[in-house]
Amino acid sequence: MTRILIVDDDVNFCIMLKSFLVKKGFEANEAFTCQDALKLLSERRYDIILTDFRLPDRNGLELLRDIRAKNAESIVILMTAYADVRMAVKAIKLGAFEYVTKPVNPDEILMHIKNSLKKRDSRDVDGGNSPEPFINQHIPGGFEYVNARSRESKAIHDYIRLVAPTDMSVIIEGESGTGKEYIARKIHEESKRKSHPFIAIDCGALSKELAGSEFFGHIKGSFTGAVNNKTGQFETANGGTLFLDEIGNLSYEVQVKLLRAIQERKIKKIGSNQDIAVNVRIITATNEDLMKAVKKGTFREDLFHRLNEFAIQVPPLRERKEDIRTFSDFFLEKANQELGRNVEIIPQDVMGAFMQYSWPGNIRELKNVIRRAVLLTATGDVQLSTLPQEIKHFQNVEADHAAAGEHDLKGHTEKTEKEVIIHTLQKARYNKSKTARLLNIDRKTLYNKIKLYGISVS
Repeated sequence: MTRILIVDDDVNFCIMLKSFLVKKGFEANEAFTCQDALKLLSERRYDIILTDFRLPDRNGLELLRDIRAKNAESIVILMTAYADVRMAVKAIKLGAFEYVTKPVNPDEILMHIKNSLKKRDSRDVDGGNSPEPFINQHIPGGFEYVNARSRESKAIHDYIRLVAPTDMSVIIEGESGTGKEYIARKIHEESKRKSHPFIAIDCGALSKELAGSEFFGHIKGSFTGAVNNKTGQFETANGGTLFLDEIGNLSYEVQVKLLRAIQERKIKKIGSNQDIAVNVRIITATNEDLMKAVKKGTFREDLFHRLNEFAIQVPPLRERKEDIRTFSDFFLEKANQELGRNVEIIPQDVMGAFMQYSWPGNIRELKNVIRRAVLLTATGDVQLSTLPQEIKHFQNVEADHAAAGEHDLKGHTEKTEKEVIIHTLQKARYNKSKTARLLNIDRKTLYNKIKLYGISVS
């Protein structure tokens, strides 16, 4: 029977979790201090240790070091609050299997326990050559998927787990920079096709003339410039997944050829009469409303329905700000590795600016901002001065709003009100509906103020 030790100074929590695990068929004991835990560990071996980071006599990192020194075969899962995520990352480096954020969901704990036991068993089978676990899931080719914690992100994770084992075509919808390709790769990695290629094509970069060759290939001499035979991406991805990013940018003529290839599972190279059978799963992504494009006649309705067997909506970062801390800590760790720095903390004033900013570039923008801040930071903490001007300016605007006790433009003078409108228009890329929403005013009021202040929107 698997033995589990729960280390936490919350007595009620320990009793609840112990009862839950015993009902699930585990043997469980509890300890309320590091000293109690080490005493139990000296008396018997535990397969899994669930420990809080903050304990009365020592912290979880110190306990982890002792466990690794005395019971290297034990699996350690750290339980921590959001504020301790940076320390949790260090714990992973010291040999912890995983960390779980509080408040703890017992079913989530159970999932991590089962995963850790599977990892241990597989490592025993292959002689201990399995890679070390990490807080994020590593995918071959250097890809890493961050398991964010917001309700919206967890819903996306649920959708991925649901659709990945199938062969259904998936449309991933969301603004630029929200991580649509990461979701597509995660679907592929959890599918039956994961041992076959994942091929990504940026449809926005394809001209009408080159799209057919890129998708289906061509034979030498089939058109001017075709000096060699070319294998198309459908053929390259055979057995795997073809990810078509910004699918709405394809010309109508290319859409027709794409529909035929998907329906018949056959392609023809340009200049050839021979059919080539292909078996690929199609995942597409778009930052526009394809249904509107269908109604306008710029996107084929039959292709849309063929691609839209399952849809995943990815909300912008400003609508899931609970994830900003998770992504920030991850990007900080990556930037330190890439730039050879040792920046340890994103302090409260910087995180406050992050929470107030609207992030029009979404997760991609957050990554770039943190990378830049790490490069410019000379001390151990990220400094507010290293942030781009638009984030600091946006923080000041929000601070003015808070001081006025309002979330609209009433607390500003004419001069600052004009500056706020211009700044918000720029961040929304002059999308007036989005600008009005960010300013918490209606569109008519926005139009009137644009006219009043003589603001150029061209």
